[in-house]
Amino acid sequence: MLRLIMQPCHALLGLALILQGCGAIYVSPRVVQQSDVVLVRQLTRETLVSANMADYTPRRLPDYFTQNARVSGNALGVGALPELGAPPVIPLMETSLPPAVDPGPYLIGVGDVVSIQTQLPHRLSESLAGGVATQTHSQEYTVRDDGGITIPDVGSVIIGGLTVDQAEAALFQTLIAAQINPKFSFDIIQFNAASVSLGGAVNAPVVIAMDLTPLYLDEALTRAGGVTVADRKYVSIRMYRDGTLYQIPFAQYLDDPGLQKLRLVAGDSIFVDITFELDQAQAYFEKQIALTQLRQQTRRQVLAALTAEMDLQRATLTEQRTSFQDRAVLDAVPRDYVYLTGEVSAPGRFALPFESYASLADALYAKGGFSNKTANSSQIYVLRGDENGQITAWQLDGRNTANLVLATRMTMLPNDIIFIAEQPVTRWHRVIQQIVPSLITSGAGLAAN
Repeated sequence: MLRLIMQPCHALLGLALILQGCGAIYVSPRVVQQSDVVLVRQLTRETLVSANMADYTPRRLPDYFTQNARVSGNALGVGALPELGAPPVIPLMETSLPPAVDPGPYLIGVGDVVSIQTQLPHRLSESLAGGVATQTHSQEYTVRDDGGITIPDVGSVIIGGLTVDQAEAALFQTLIAAQINPKFSFDIIQFNAASVSLGGAVNAPVVIAMDLTPLYLDEALTRAGGVTVADRKYVSIRMYRDGTLYQIPFAQYLDDPGLQKLRLVAGDSIFVDITFELDQAQAYFEKQIALTQLRQQTRRQVLAALTAEMDLQRATLTEQRTSFQDRAVLDAVPRDYVYLTGEVSAPGRFALPFESYASLADALYAKGGFSNKTANSSQIYVLRGDENGQITAWQLDGRNTANLVLATRMTMLPNDIIFIAEQPVTRWHRVIQQIVPSLITSGAGLAAN
C-alpha cells in the first residue's frame, strides 16, 4: 500500500520540477543587457564620472524658509534742535575750560546698528566636510536696550558696552559654542548710541553721532556751518558736560590751536552764545535734556512696535513653513523620487532632498539597506533611462566592501530605480516554498483517495 502512495508523489515531484524548469512556478527578476535598449556598465572609480555627468538641480525650498523677520528703516532719529532768539550784544566773559579727557575707544551702545557678514553654509560641520559652495551673507542688527542682538540659530549676544575688538571676540566665542562657522566680518554701520549737540549762533544746529573717530571742537563747529555772528569778539562758546558749565571766549578759541582741538565726549552739549547772560544757554541745555528724554521714550515705543511687527512676521513665516511641511507629508508638493525594488529591506520610494544632492548610499540605507542572506551583493543596479528610451544599468559589485564607497559618491537623479538581484540559494528556496505546499496537498488528496 505504501508503495502505491509514493509513486504518485514521485510523479508530482517530477511534474513540479518540470514546471519550475519551464518558469511556471517562480520567475526571478534580473537585469539582462539588450544592445538596443539596456546597457549594463560596471560602476568603478573611472565610470563614476560618467554616471554623475547628468545635469540636475535639486528642487528649492520656498523663499520663506530662508527669510528672517526684520523691518527696514531707522526709528532712532534725533529730531530738530530748538530755535533760539538772538540776544543783545554783551561784553566778554572769563574763561572756564573743561578738564582734558581721554574717553578711550568707542563702546557699542543701545541703538547702534551693526552688520555681520558670514559665509554660507554657516554650519561648522558643513565647512569642515568641505566640498560645499559658499556665498556671502550679510545681516544687520540693532543693539537693544539690554545691549544684546539676536542672531538666528545662535540666540542673544551681549555686545553693548564693548569695543569693536571685544565684540568680535564675543561673537567668535558664541559662534564656536553654537557649532557655526566662526568666519565673519563685523562693522558698525550706524552710530546712534552717543552724540554731541551744537546750537545757538551757528548756521545749522546739529546733533553729531559719536563714532570710531575722535571728535574735536573745531570739527564740530565746522559741521554746524560755523558761527553766524559777524562781530565775533562778543561770541562765546559754552559747553555743558556732566552737570558742569564751561565757557570759552570765541576770540581766545581762534587764537589758541589747543582750544580748537579740544576733544569732545559723548553727551557734550555746545551752545554758541552772544550774550553774557546764561538764560538762553540754560534754556538750550534744559531743552536738550528734555529732547534726550523724549527721544529715549519715543525710541522705546518704536522698538516695541518693531518687536511686535517682527513677531508677526516671524509667526507668518512659521505658519508658512509648517503648512509647507504638512503638505509635503500629504504629497501635495512637487518632489523628485528614487525607487527601490528587488532584494532591498524596504521596497518603495525615496524622496530626493530639497536644495541638496543624495547619493546611492543615502537612498539605499535610508530604507534599511539589504540583507546578505537573500540579496546578491554583486548585483546592485541603478537603472537610469534617458529621453531616447535607452536604459543604462550601473552595476555595483558589493562583494568587495570597499566598492561601497562608490555608493556614497554616485549622485541620484529623479526616477532612478535601485534594484538588487537575489542570491541563487534564495531563488531555490523560494521555488521549494512554492513546490512543497503543492506536494503536500496533492499527496494528501491521493492518500485520501
